[in-house]
Amino acid sequence: MKNKLKSTTEYATKKAHHLWKDFKAFITRGNILDMAVGVIVGGAFNLIVTSFTKILMSICTWGVPGGINGLVTVLPAVNAAQSGENFAGQFFSVADVNSKVISYAAAQGKIVTVDDPSFLQWKDALLKNYTLHGTTYTFNGSNIIDWGTFINAIISFLIIALTLFVIVKVVKALGEKRKQFMLEVERKAKEEYFKLHPEEREKERLAKEKEEQEKNKKPEDIVLLTDIKEQLIKLNADKASLLKDLQDEENIV
Repeated sequence: MKNKLKSTTEYATKKAHHLWKDFKAFITRGNILDMAVGVIVGGAFNLIVTSFTKILMSICTWGVPGGINGLVTVLPAVNAAQSGENFAGQFFSVADVNSKVISYAAAQGKIVTVDDPSFLQWKDALLKNYTLHGTTYTFNGSNIIDWGTFINAIISFLIIALTLFVIVKVVKALGEKRKQFMLEVERKAKEEYFKLHPEEREKERLAKEKEEQEKNKKPEDIVLLTDIKEQLIKLNADKASLLKDLQDEENIV
């Protein structure tokens, strides 16, 4: 029993050690580190894009009350749960808050004024059921179309896509230039080497010719199939010629 328990423990230890070794190799690979750096930089870049988009949309929606956050459409209520509080409705503007609070309190059987000490409590009780979009309060149970968020997402996507496109093009161009530079360096180094060792130039030329011949050389099976095809064509031609001769002899007879 002890030996079995010891064997099981050793197996579990070896298994855990193997898993830890694989995990360590996984998290220390270059691709994983590069990806982690990319995620961090991407998060920071997303903040820049979001801020820039907000500034851009604030300028574009300068004349819209509440700016981009005010670009909402409240869908009509289809049931009582979407119709809003009594005498407040589905939505109302910031300018109508005081009158809506007074009406809301009156619907509860309380008469309050703006100067009443309990006015702020009634105001909080009403506004907790509404969300401010720009300069409009909308009932939390209502369905709305948030055009501002939609437009913001589209512009953010276009900015990120354009930025990534430019980055990829620049990196690709730099890679091509680096490749051409390395080829030029290799060519010049080879020329200098051939100046010191002229005999090597001929060796390289012969090696290239041999490589080109090997590349253009057909595989043996292709050559064999080609020969078989030619033999079959020749055999069929001989048979056709023989049949023609026999027919000619029969016609003569």
